[in-house]
Amino acid sequence: MKKIFFILSLSAFFFACKKETAAPEPTSITNPNVAANKWIHEVMSYYYLWNDKMPSLTSTKTEAKPTDYFYTLLNDYGKTDRFSWIDESYTNLQNQLNGINTVLGIKNNAFYTDDTKTNLAFVLAYVLKGSPAAKAGLKRGDIILKVDDQAITSTNYTTILANQTLKLGLADFVGGAFVSNGKSVSVTKVELQTNPILADTIISWSGKKVGYLAYSQFLTSFDDSLRALFGRFKSAGVNELVLDFRYNGGGYVVSSDLITNLTVKDAAAKVGKLMNKKVYNPTYTAYLEKNSGTSAFETLFKSEPNNLGTLNRVFVLTAGNTASASELVINNLKPFMEVILIGENTYGKNVGSFTITDPNKRWDYGLQPITFLTTNAIGESNYGTVTGFTPNYILADNVLPYKTLGNPSETYFSKALSIIGTVAYQPSSTERTQKYIRTLASKESFSDNKWLDRKEMWMDPK
Repeated sequence: MKKIFFILSLSAFFFACKKETAAPEPTSITNPNVAANKWIHEVMSYYYLWNDKMPSLTSTKTEAKPTDYFYTLLNDYGKTDRFSWIDESYTNLQNQLNGINTVLGIKNNAFYTDDTKTNLAFVLAYVLKGSPAAKAGLKRGDIILKVDDQAITSTNYTTILANQTLKLGLADFVGGAFVSNGKSVSVTKVELQTNPILADTIISWSGKKVGYLAYSQFLTSFDDSLRALFGRFKSAGVNELVLDFRYNGGGYVVSSDLITNLTVKDAAAKVGKLMNKKVYNPTYTAYLEKNSGTSAFETLFKSEPNNLGTLNRVFVLTAGNTASASELVINNLKPFMEVILIGENTYGKNVGSFTITDPNKRWDYGLQPITFLTTNAIGESNYGTVTGFTPNYILADNVLPYKTLGNPSETYFSKALSIIGTVAYQPSSTERTQKYIRTLASKESFSDNKWLDRKEMWMDPK
């Protein structure tokens, strides 16, 4: 892959040099956007997956602000291409893709508090380790009823967490109702490196050892942590695996490939064989075929000593947030073992990107256009629609009160255990509480920083 991006950088450099040798046009002097937009159009014409659907340069408004101009080049933006984006700052874009964001560190599910569907409550789906929210004592299942003394409503709930410092008014869930408890906490956002390992545990169940992992983002900086975690699973004799990707919008392709290698059945026999392929546009495909051959397109299975080696199937917990690199793991594994999906339909993103920047540093823009589509070892890639993958067992994250992730009585994990052992987990008397189904305002959970909710599958250009 490094070879691919060495070629990519050379190609981008060629474009930049070619541009700089051309005589400046008068409009470039009067409007500095023109040169930047011509560069954007040129690199997009070369790398964008749907480059044959782009408008010609002469039919575009090159005087526009580059961050606006970029979106005018996209193919049926919002429908066919729901994913390409641009950032004014390459550094900011890289931080986002590497899980570094300014956050409180909470992921919320929004519930209507009554039948009028006017007022809402946030129920915390998770709290990031080491975050300001965690340090303030917040945890999964806690309820926020007001923000800065304002009620959360159907019109403000997507923006009400935008401020840097927030006063969160808390509530309890009593008899099936959201009731203010008069408590509040003030929390200030900080720049935080996401730890995507939300929870992991091993339990004995119906004669099996069940490993559970809740993972929120595929980050290469945590690859060794994943290897160590699977090493613990392997040492404990785990022979059933539950991957909780409910809140995982994707990330690095190589990290999703790692989980595939750690999970796949009969891993030793697959080393060196095809895991997945990438499909590029005809222009870039011709270049790669000439200069790199099949290695530019194929990902092969690798040896991972901590592969569990005992799995015939894997359970994946899904929701509307399950996207991109998470869906790639599902698609990677389907030809080789039983993949049982529990939850809601996934997001439906079978395409990915790499970052494009100006090698001559004339502009600081970071472009993240869709540049490739993925297929699995048998050529399948049929989940790239708004319906995504359809679960084998349909559940919604709407049963309150929430249990901690990895608790055998938690709704999704309990369902997986019931399939493994035929009898659902029976909580002890101290755990047992009445459960209530309440109405979600959105099928997708969301964070206090919108960048954490991007659906990404990307390759590192370095």
